[in-house]
Amino acid sequence: MLRSMTGFGRSEIVTESGKLTVEIKSVNHRYFDLNIKMPKIFNPFESAIRALLKEYMQRGKTDLYITYENYSEENSVLRYNHLLAGQYLKYCREIRDEFGLPDDIRVSTIASFPEVIEAEKADEDDEKMWSLLSDGIRRACEQFVSAREKEGENLKNDLLEKLDRMSVLVAGIEERAPEIIKEYRAKLEAKVREMLADSTIDEGRIATEVTIYADRICVDEETVRLKSHIEAARQELLKGDAVGRKLDFLAQEMNREVNTTLSKSPDLKIADDAIELKTEVEKIREQVQNIE
Repeated sequence: MLRSMTGFGRSEIVTESGKLTVEIKSVNHRYFDLNIKMPKIFNPFESAIRALLKEYMQRGKTDLYITYENYSEENSVLRYNHLLAGQYLKYCREIRDEFGLPDDIRVSTIASFPEVIEAEKADEDDEKMWSLLSDGIRRACEQFVSAREKEGENLKNDLLEKLDRMSVLVAGIEERAPEIIKEYRAKLEAKVREMLADSTIDEGRIATEVTIYADRICVDEETVRLKSHIEAARQELLKGDAVGRKLDFLAQEMNREVNTTLSKSPDLKIADDAIELKTEVEKIREQVQNIE
């Protein structure tokens, strides 16, 4: 299914030990650009998180926000640094001896020194934490993908309408092109008759001039390629999946053919159709930037 690159997803999981909240949002980008904001306890899982998200998206500037509230009473533990305590005690005794001070070193004195006893976050069970985190991310991703697909369907319908309009315009150019040659031949014959009065017209010379003119303004190749590109774009849209880059390339090729058609044809009707074609192509080029 066709997907937009704009999307949002959110999940919240509450357990006895805590609450995990995951939010994902994305906008257009040529590549997959991921920015993660999360608590430090999840840092060991960053590479796994990136791999997991790639299962759900291929392109887009994506922001992932993760918050976690730990309800566990065993969230913190005390750590005793006995090596540091020994050094403090050693230097306290040296100061006592050097300055002849009373020996008032107590346990409370050493314990109050920095980093001797510290409160730290309790170690979490990595397997349990990853299970919770991956579950939350997957739930948010499913909602995120659903939003992308919904908007992608709207984009597909809009683009198919534009391609249908382009097909009508190309058909109009193909129908009009032969008429230009007939009109040119009639005008050329009328002009020659006026110049030569009653003299006989050289039909061979007229045919040669008409052929040269027809070759100069012929847009058959351009219309054939335009129809081919339009059909290819239609098939890509119906196929879905990550087709944004292919559609962008096809839109560039369509624009090239329309510009050539516009520059070659002197006819006002064809010029009008070509200008409208160019307008539709520009709209398509803007829209496909939103497709994954």
